Amino acid sequence: MKLDKIDLKILAALQSDGRMTKLRLAEAVNLSPTACWERLSRLERSGVITGYTARINADKLVRRTTVLVEIMLKSHQQSDFQRFEAAVLKEPAIVSCDATGGGVDYILKIVSEDIDSYQRLIDRLLTLDLGIERYFTYVVTKNVKTADPLVGLLPTEVG
Repeated sequence: MKLDKIDLKILAALQSDGRMTKLRLAEAVNLSPTACWERLSRLERSGVITGYTARINADKLVRRTTVLVEIMLKSHQQSDFQRFEAAVLKEPAIVSCDATGGGVDYILKIVSEDIDSYQRLIDRLLTLDLGIERYFTYVVTKNVKTADPLVGLLPTEVG
């Protein structure tokens, strides 16, 4: 789907405030409400906009520990990657998993109650015989920046 500057403005505005009214969105991107609604509907139908959510500050609700984990697999057959990825998809504490090129195969972001809970998860993954050769654990001590990926991709004149 080809997006123009107005589509990108709509996306940027919604990422900034997903609760804004359709009228306010139309004003923000300098369109009539009808034209804005048609573009918004097209972005939703095409799958560019996949839903609307609230950002929750989990630190206000529960104690948690965030851990980044580098994973290296023993073997690099397609079936090895598929087996590992299928197991990752079943684990709710693994909130992010990226396959990477270079020295490690995957980088996981795990959010657990504490280090003990994290270690029990890793032990469980190791007993599943997923082909994990080595893993390295990095405890997050402070989040410095979290941003939505689209923000850095938009042309500077759009924001």
